[in-house]
Amino acid sequence: MLITPEYVFKDVTHITPEWLSAKGITALVLDIDNTLTADRSQELPEEVAGWLDIMRRAGVKLTIVSNGAEKRVRPFAQKLGLAYLYRSAKPLPFALMAAQHRMGVKRRQMAMVGDQLYADRMAAALYGIPGLMVVPRGPDLGAQVILKRKWEKKHWQKYYDRGGRTL
Repeated sequence: MLITPEYVFKDVTHITPEWLSAKGITALVLDIDNTLTADRSQELPEEVAGWLDIMRRAGVKLTIVSNGAEKRVRPFAQKLGLAYLYRSAKPLPFALMAAQHRMGVKRRQMAMVGDQLYADRMAAALYGIPGLMVVPRGPDLGAQVILKRKWEKKHWQKYYDRGGRTL
């Protein structure tokens, strides 16, 4: 299904280069809010910074794809030294296509990492790539996301209850 979690991790840092390699994944498209950092934060948690370094050393290509505005996404991505696409209109898959071409990988080599079923997971499904879902890092601040979370809960409440299922 388009919004059924395919893979669920307690946190982005639980995704390992070894797991990705076993799946043939060499490139990740990353959401920002409640995936890499708290909603609307410009601060990167230390453990996520370490995870990004591990991914880079393993040769995993990384690109941010966010529905956020440029003023939100650009400074965050630049601080991390990552390519980015903003106002990506997820769940529409067009930004994933652009990210794929920028990273120079085949579709089967990439996956989407995010926290929202109706944006990140659905975009991945529509583009035909794996969706690596993470339990949100903190509370949602936007009214639209708060509303979507209510709908999402019925599809992955069991993962919230267990704090995520590390694969």
